[in-house]
Amino acid sequence: MNRRIAVLTTSRADFSHLQWPLRRILDHPGLDAELIVSGAHLSDEFGHSIDEIEAAGFRVDHVCESLLSSDTDVGMAKTIGVATLGLADLLDRIRPDILLLIADRYEMLAPAAVALALRIPMAHIEGGEISEGAIDDAVRNALTKLAHLHFTPTATARRRVIAMGEEAWRVHATGAPSIDILLNESLLDRDALAAKLDTPLDPDYSLVALHPVTLLDDTLGELDEVLEALSRRDEQILFCFPNADAGSRALIRRARRFCAERPASKVFVNLAPGLYWSLLSHSAVLIGNSSSGIMEAPALRIPVVNIGLRQAGRERAANVIDTEARADEIGPALDRARSAGFGNSLEGMENPYGHGHAGERIAAILEKAPDRNTLLRKKGLPLAPEGSGQYAFAQDPDTPQ
Repeated sequence: MNRRIAVLTTSRADFSHLQWPLRRILDHPGLDAELIVSGAHLSDEFGHSIDEIEAAGFRVDHVCESLLSSDTDVGMAKTIGVATLGLADLLDRIRPDILLLIADRYEMLAPAAVALALRIPMAHIEGGEISEGAIDDAVRNALTKLAHLHFTPTATARRRVIAMGEEAWRVHATGAPSIDILLNESLLDRDALAAKLDTPLDPDYSLVALHPVTLLDDTLGELDEVLEALSRRDEQILFCFPNADAGSRALIRRARRFCAERPASKVFVNLAPGLYWSLLSHSAVLIGNSSSGIMEAPALRIPVVNIGLRQAGRERAANVIDTEARADEIGPALDRARSAGFGNSLEGMENPYGHGHAGERIAAILEKAPDRNTLLRKKGLPLAPEGSGQYAFAQDPDTPQ
């Protein structure tokens, strides 16, 4: 019998990364996939993006309502509880061979906790990353320790997961699967994109992807300075919707108020992955604190001004200019990013997050992975002698024992 893989998605942020692994799993002769859709995908406020999943040709096998209509950290915490209750019944009913989760969204703690209790092996994509300015960092590390197979976006991330005590045979550097979209799908040209969005696009527009900074007491504590810097600019500025985090509603209101005073500017709700990448590919610069500036923008050679705390610690390519969340620093960073010299310097740039084959690698590893009992039995590694090397643990062989 084929190995059954349950793939769970809760938002546009993770589905843009999961899309090609899911396609490769569906195409693999030794695997069957069941798609579980939850969270913001089912929310009208965030664009009801389940419709876009189905429009892309995917069959949704299961839905699980979980997202509370809230703009607070308490709402985030309660969402985890609601998701846990719903997923306990769902995963008990379908009992997949492996549950595939991705990245670092707080609501991913719910399926991981349920799968742990039900003894369902977990595979985790994009462990070993760092984002010091968000609770995502702790969520990602928690998922790593709960998971049984790991698909890291870089070789350095693989080393970091092994240094957390994970057996080396479980940890595979596959690249970031979001890059697969850029390799396998045709992006829209500027005219087609403008028609699809029903928005005229200036030749040198700036794209803003800004999210609440969930580690701060005031998750929008950096927003005033960002908007002040943008208010000083003359170019067209286009905003993407933020993630469903504490403070997202207030951020949306502020972005819409900003655009109301600039007729050429606009806020886009829940862009489908292909539309977002197309919009990014034609932009002069990406501004904000999104991981897409770190992972995917290098593949398109788009300059990025990365602002503030949220992405602190991530590996970076040469396209990223980091700046504090201060208007007087953001402005010069934008001038540099938009300069011809900086753009020319990105020719031949290496992207540490891979070259677009992650999905097929992930599917092949899932098919060849050991049996359930071997996956579930995680072994503690012996400590390396103090001062002996870069890992906290002595390294085990790359094959299961």
